[in-house]
Amino acid sequence: MPESFILIPGRTSRQGTTLNEGKLKGEYLRETNTVLMNPDDCRRLGLKGGERVRLRSAYGEAEALVEPAKPGELPSGVLFIAYGDTSSRLMGADTHGTGMPDSKGLDVTLEIPPSVLQ
Repeated sequence: MPESFILIPGRTSRQGTTLNEGKLKGEYLRETNTVLMNPDDCRRLGLKGGERVRLRSAYGEAEALVEPAKPGELPSGVLFIAYGDTSSRLMGADTHGTGMPDSKGLDVTLEIPPSVLQ
């Protein structure tokens, strides 16, 4: 059963300071393909760190790894993902003349792929 969340994409401190190995390398791909979730939401859904989830928005869908956020970092019902290919698949293309698409407060559904449920 899909669960509704609010997704907040953004730049991580590692993207801005130390993660400069290239956008096609493992560490960068992991950083931008990991969605952070409130630990209570992870427990409620039976998700462990490193498991795959599918996110869908009005604009597209993508799969990502899930990791519990630090306690108190994210409220229940809110997800965070670093800017990158995965977050871009969930954003619309309209930039409203700013050059940057709307990327905050995206309504998404989260599904647990059947392979994770087994």
